[in-house]
Amino acid sequence: MEVNRRGRTFLITGGGGYFGFRLACALLKTSSNVVLFDVRPPSQELPEGIVFMRADIRDYTQVEEAVRGVNCAFHIASYGMSGQEQLNRKLIEEVNVQGTENILRACVAHRVPRLVYASTYNVVFGGQEIKDGDESLPYLPLHPDHYPRTKSIAEMQVLKANGSPLNNSVGVLQTCALRPAGIQGSEYFPYPLYMAPGEERHLPRIVSYIENGIFRFVYGEPDSLVEFVHVDNLVSAHMLAAEALTEKRQHRATSQPYFISDGRPVNNFEFFRPLVEGLGYSFPTLRRPISLIYLFAFLTEMVHHIVGRIYNFQPLLTHTEVYKTGVTHYFSMRKAREELGYEPKLCDLEDVVQWFRGRGHGKKHSQSSIKKLILDVALVVVFAAVVLSCLPVVGQ
Repeated sequence: MEVNRRGRTFLITGGGGYFGFRLACALLKTSSNVVLFDVRPPSQELPEGIVFMRADIRDYTQVEEAVRGVNCAFHIASYGMSGQEQLNRKLIEEVNVQGTENILRACVAHRVPRLVYASTYNVVFGGQEIKDGDESLPYLPLHPDHYPRTKSIAEMQVLKANGSPLNNSVGVLQTCALRPAGIQGSEYFPYPLYMAPGEERHLPRIVSYIENGIFRFVYGEPDSLVEFVHVDNLVSAHMLAAEALTEKRQHRATSQPYFISDGRPVNNFEFFRPLVEGLGYSFPTLRRPISLIYLFAFLTEMVHHIVGRIYNFQPLLTHTEVYKTGVTHYFSMRKAREELGYEPKLCDLEDVVQWFRGRGHGKKHSQSSIKKLILDVALVVVFAAVVLSCLPVVGQ
């Protein structure tokens, strides 16, 4: 890997995703050099000034090579946020905890003065209702899930490392952490963290639920509220955070966490309405209790645990996704506004709808009718089987 290290150089771990690429392009406008560090390259063509390094955050030697000559690192690499990834505890631990230890150690060893960590609001949220929460909320002492537990450990490591003396230097490492809501935008589907068109984990799954008629009901209270953040707002927050770690800004953000969102709490399912209806589908009117959906998700995970090594299927929902989407939790951005100068721009889903329609998505009546009939029959059969299994066995 050859990188022009003259001038300012930024490193973005997990930079192969669309958010990392979008951040890199924004940084490049400041006449900087940017290194994208990831196990997979971005799908977009790299402009001059951006270099991709295929490497694994779990390998310290590769991390060490990447940080040489870097002025600021953005650590956004993580694993296990949603879907079947949430069930791979070993890989979650290795990427989120060991990977963070590696980048911190390498920054100190090679005199990288600033590090901005992409954390998550889940470090304080575990299914309990939160309204207008702020950064004074404590980390959850017992996380119900492995992903937020490891992200909490990693965030604490990052903030604790603030002020660490840099190797053979009079300087110290300056760190801060951003806690974003679920990302959305013209190149993103609105769902928690780091998704882009063309990626193979989240988008096909969510869109297929809508197009195959699986999105037939909603759950939770109608007035439950969650938050999202547009990708461009999140890019802006990261750049502001990096600047707030500099001497010019009196290192104002050092050792601080910040909640980041669009600042407009909304019901999770109502947020999806423009997309569902924009693609020509009817928005569900049937509402189920969240406890029932949570039980279904929990049982699905138990089945996955039993048969996953033989058939690693994608659960329709995990129990974590149920409470993330059905329980009220939103946060104040007063601290980010006052200390970073963060002001989110207003955005909607119209560009997302047009993106999907322009790529052939939308209701196809003839095919949809057949799929709906097949799905209806399948649901009836499954329901009947469940009911029959609960009936008492007649004596022989």
